[in-house]
Amino acid sequence: MSWTLSAFADEAAAAMTEQIEVLNEAKIDHIDLRNVDGVNIVELPIDHAERVKKQLDDGGIKVCMYGSPIGKIDLADDFEIDIKRLKHLGELKKIFGAEAVRIFSYYNKKRAPGSSDDATWQSESVERLLKLADLAGELGLVLYHENEIGIYGGPLEQVCALRDQVHVKNPDHFKLIFDFDNFNQNGDDVWTDWQELAAATGAIHLKESKRQPDGGYQHVPAGEGDGYIPEILADLAKRGWEGPLTLEPHLARSQAVLATGPHGQANAALADMTEKEVFIVAAKAARKLLADVDRL
Repeated sequence: MSWTLSAFADEAAAAMTEQIEVLNEAKIDHIDLRNVDGVNIVELPIDHAERVKKQLDDGGIKVCMYGSPIGKIDLADDFEIDIKRLKHLGELKKIFGAEAVRIFSYYNKKRAPGSSDDATWQSESVERLLKLADLAGELGLVLYHENEIGIYGGPLEQVCALRDQVHVKNPDHFKLIFDFDNFNQNGDDVWTDWQELAAATGAIHLKESKRQPDGGYQHVPAGEGDGYIPEILADLAKRGWEGPLTLEPHLARSQAVLATGPHGQANAALADMTEKEVFIVAAKAARKLLADVDRL
């Protein structure tokens, strides 16, 4: 039984040296590379990547996944942007060794407010994702789709469409990420979503939120929100699931978090802590959750 605990360490620090330090302190030996010394992973020069690889090796850290922004553009944007990004990650794979790529599934700014007709949005997103999945296969990469708020594959119904029209056609190179917080902030019942998507889920994002009296959402350490994380992790263990679980706390508004266009609020109770201290709080919560299901 294999679970890998990884993390977006750029939430704790911009510099790779500091990201490695905080991962060592948190006892996490994998990283999802998103921002490296202030540079997004899809723009990281090869020579810089080679230096980072040595730093990671020296620090005992392995790359789990590339936290790319592929698919986090509008349908009106040039698709070639994402093709070039994925090809660059194919080159970085030769350095870091990791095959997994986090992706999204496109905004549609032309969609009329309140419109229930998402047929074009769906068809064009699916067409792009199928092409990316085919390219990923050629490059020896595997795509992991995150259920981001506001893109096509956000709510359960849309994620199911991507499962049926992309994952089923190319299961080896297109899998789903289950992000508790994003489903919660979509207004979904997270446990119901999990039961529907469990079989196609290839990775987990340990990010959680709790609905507030004013109707908003505040990010909280994993296991303290509305996302049924303890119950779902127990179900994962029962199912014999294998894969990566990536810590993405969002408890503070670091530059890395702000760059994602975050939804919800930072954790008010942790406001006086540094970004590194907040990250350690999140890491301890995550490790406890995994220990509780005997998967640490």
